[in-house]
Amino acid sequence: MQEEVIISKEDLVLLFRDKRLLDTDYGWYLDGSEVEIIALHEVEPKFLNDIANSKMYKLKRKDGKHIENIKTL
Repeated sequence: MQEEVIISKEDLVLLFRDKRLLDTDYGWYLDGSEVEIIALHEVEPKFLNDIANSKMYKLKRKDGKHIENIKTL
């Protein structure tokens, strides 16, 4: 169990596809808990053309609790 996890873009897409990660009017929710999705880039942001497009992403629960079973995709 971890408070935040780093996942690939492909895993992020699978979480949305499998409806484990939902985009609502109130935020992103993973298994019913609100999370932040943070794009992790290999270059400085000022050199990026698309700041939302990344190979890796960090998911972090907003309530500070642990994220469970994220690698069971």
